[in-house]
Amino acid sequence: MADASTPLLAAQDGNDATHEGPEDGALERSLLLKVDLRLCTIAGILCSLNLLDSGVISSASVTSMISDLDLTGIRFSVSIFIFTIASIAFQLPSTIAVRTFGPRRWFPFITVSFGLITLCTAFIQTWKEMIALRILLGMAMSGVYPGLSYLISTWYLRSEQQTRYAYMQTGQVIILATGSIVNFGLNKLNGKAGLAGWRYMFLVQGFITIVLGILTYFWMVDFPDQAHNTPWFLTEEEQKLAVSRIQLDRKDAEADPFAWPKVFEHAKDPKVYGFACMFFLLNLVSTSLSYFLPIILKSGMGFSENVSILLSAPPYYYAVIPVILTSIIGDRYRVRGPIIVFNCVCLIFGFCMLGFVDHVTVRYVGAFLATGAYVSNWAALTTYYANNIAGQWKRAFTAAAVTAMNGAGGVAGSFIVRQTEAPWYPTAIWISIGSHVLIIAFVAAFSTWFARANGRQIAGKALLEGTEGFRYTL
Repeated sequence: MADASTPLLAAQDGNDATHEGPEDGALERSLLLKVDLRLCTIAGILCSLNLLDSGVISSASVTSMISDLDLTGIRFSVSIFIFTIASIAFQLPSTIAVRTFGPRRWFPFITVSFGLITLCTAFIQTWKEMIALRILLGMAMSGVYPGLSYLISTWYLRSEQQTRYAYMQTGQVIILATGSIVNFGLNKLNGKAGLAGWRYMFLVQGFITIVLGILTYFWMVDFPDQAHNTPWFLTEEEQKLAVSRIQLDRKDAEADPFAWPKVFEHAKDPKVYGFACMFFLLNLVSTSLSYFLPIILKSGMGFSENVSILLSAPPYYYAVIPVILTSIIGDRYRVRGPIIVFNCVCLIFGFCMLGFVDHVTVRYVGAFLATGAYVSNWAALTTYYANNIAGQWKRAFTAAAVTAMNGAGGVAGSFIVRQTEAPWYPTAIWISIGSHVLIIAFVAAFSTWFARANGRQIAGKALLEGTEGFRYTL
């Protein structure tokens, strides 16, 4: 098998290699451009809906929603983590459904469902109704992130993936940041037509999501081996190229017939649990920041309600810069672990500024560093696990497992920002710093394991991931 870092265009048998010519290079560039424009754009938009939900509920948390629905005590935190519990429970079946029913059917269905539930949230009257709808919302959204991560990994070489996950993250954070500004404007409608400002936030997001769900049916693409079912997409020659590239990279362009034992056999691989733990540690921070940043700005830094909503946006716009730069570097030099460690160090510095400095401006800059670092590590960690596994059902299982633990981190993260600890939030600060020290430790352990395994593979003493020629990416 050729090395994954080399442009691969056709099947290679024994010592007979097909070399890339000018026409082949142009065809490959055309293929990648089409996939980038169709898949990465809609993936970023759909994944942003999950973040946009956190943006809406966090913006609403500094409005009258808390008193209107009697979300006192721990009820607001419960409304956040109950969404995550429901999402965890349905992630594996929803991810498998992407392959079973096809991306062009499944993603529109769950997106429209998500939009309808969000729309209904605008008309609830009690905290119990909020909890019930959050459970349904978690079920509807459970397959979006793992399903799209799985789908993207099937289209790109391992040396191309981090930049594509960065594109997805860029779409997410831009829409989330813009959503904060839109929420600022919608809150100004408070009292219009007898509706509170926070109700307009859910109403508008729900309507937009339903429209996007309908458009997704026409925009989404199928898996490479089924790309001929996607209208206005690839030529026959381009589809053959897409499949042959993945076959040469890791020999898993096509899935075996589905059977639950083929999925659950991958539960024996300890790597899956290590990757899942890293996502748990990451999402401790992402959840606490994304849901509670307006509260931190209001209670911790003294800004007004509307200013807190507005100031939540710039850190996410900034995050586009580090996620793109670190991903380009990661793909260019084909390294993952060092990028993750760099992002962890940046986040630790950011939280030190948030937690241990008196000056409000310095604390706000710390929010920029922390936000940019954790968004960058979403792309880096997703690529890290996607680069180091092989097989369609293992990709589906691992995507669901890491997203489930990512969600579990969200459950924990929803409790570490305690309003009674304003303005310094020491619990959130120390847990966030400690979690990223542990991520660095995981990277060190994986790097040692992967280096030794690659050495055995080079010496002809090991077959990694059941795939001839496969080597782990450090």
